[in-house]
Amino acid sequence: MTTASPTLIDIDLPSEIPGASPALRGVLGIPAGEGPWPGVVMVHEAFGLDDVMRRQVVRMTAAGFLTLMPDLYTAGSTRKCLTATFRAISAGHGRAFDDVETARRFLAARDDFSGRMGLIGFCMGGGFALVAASGHGFDAASVNYGILPKDVEGTLAGACPVVASYGRKDVTQRGIATTLERTLTTLDIPHDVKEYPEAGHAFLNEAEAGPAALRPIMKAIIGVGPEPGSARDAWERIDGFFHTHLDPQD
Repeated sequence: MTTASPTLIDIDLPSEIPGASPALRGVLGIPAGEGPWPGVVMVHEAFGLDDVMRRQVVRMTAAGFLTLMPDLYTAGSTRKCLTATFRAISAGHGRAFDDVETARRFLAARDDFSGRMGLIGFCMGGGFALVAASGHGFDAASVNYGILPKDVEGTLAGACPVVASYGRKDVTQRGIATTLERTLTTLDIPHDVKEYPEAGHAFLNEAEAGPAALRPIMKAIIGVGPEPGSARDAWERIDGFFHTHLDPQD
């Protein structure tokens, strides 16, 4: 990572895709120094584009990536948009995909974009990144504690390279890392999948997320919360994987 601070900007994205959210909002991170840079579309957790997710934008941008997180809940209430987003992930199409495509096109059109695009997601966004890894214009995907699609092999056929991180203490995702590793190997897709013994769900976050009243319950049941040691290793893997697959090729 670089030590200079990136620039973070709240933006309104153009409405060019009929199915996308009208007046789609997002947070854009521009690295310090001179571009161009690889682009990364970041997909937030189920709790939305909150301060915890904004920190992830800063972190990815500071690593040298032009980063954009669209607000998938722009179109309405959190509960309504959350339901619609999970339905889109299950179906493989819908407003969430159109919103992410809007973000991808926005980055690709910028003069400081170097030509290759990554996708990273957390929790709900991690499941989205798995589904969108094939056929959606991305050159690498980072999947962080994302659920598997029902037809995992069919969904991932032809996918871009995948780096994935899971926490063993997350009881809701037991066996996912093993299944994903096996599937990507079978499909001959470049990958790096790792499960962290000391981590639970959302371990890459620097702070606890979600409603304060629910945090003790979420931590007790599925081990939700930061785990700095595992997070440090995971971020090093993500950074290295993305630079390998997204930096301009000689």
